[in-house]
Amino acid sequence: MVQTLTQSQTLSLSLPETIALYVTPEQFAILAAANRELRLERTASGELIVMPPTSWETGERNSSLVGELYLWWRNSDQPGKIFDSSTGFTLPNGAIRSPDACWISPERWNAIDPQPGTFPNICPDFVVELRSKSDSLSSVQAKMKEYIKNGTRLGWLIDPQHRRVEIYRPRSPVEVRENPAELSGEDVLPGFVLDLYRVWN
Repeated sequence: MVQTLTQSQTLSLSLPETIALYVTPEQFAILAAANRELRLERTASGELIVMPPTSWETGERNSSLVGELYLWWRNSDQPGKIFDSSTGFTLPNGAIRSPDACWISPERWNAIDPQPGTFPNICPDFVVELRSKSDSLSSVQAKMKEYIKNGTRLGWLIDPQHRRVEIYRPRSPVEVRENPAELSGEDVLPGFVLDLYRVWN
């Protein structure tokens, strides 16, 4: 006898880390819409990455990051667009990524004509990834390199557990700073300075 499930019934499936699931961009959009409580990403090869909700510590740190970026954006003459970690972007290589915080210049944003309800086809000019305790350093570093290869002009990998920051720029070696007090947005985000006190504490 074959047992079928109605549309209202669901089953939980646990996947070992050695097994990968691959989805098309269209399938990814459907999954993301049906699982808004999760953070989902898709690699350039189509592998689905499922990230559970963050702990309160990571959530608080991320809120501080986005809040500081928002205040800079609101008070500067650099309009553009800022986004938090719930926003997905389709990078030129086909990956769909969600930085913890990011900014896109007005010139680049206005050139793509994004449609409502989609993952815009653009890689942000500026990205921040905040490493949580469950993130392997190598995986976040690989994501930062991917951003740079796809058009990001400045990226920060912030590791609160070790009070360490890696700064990524195109055509430059990664700059590592141990326990810095602040970070500068340089010429990408003129006038933006992130005080790391709230991130470290």
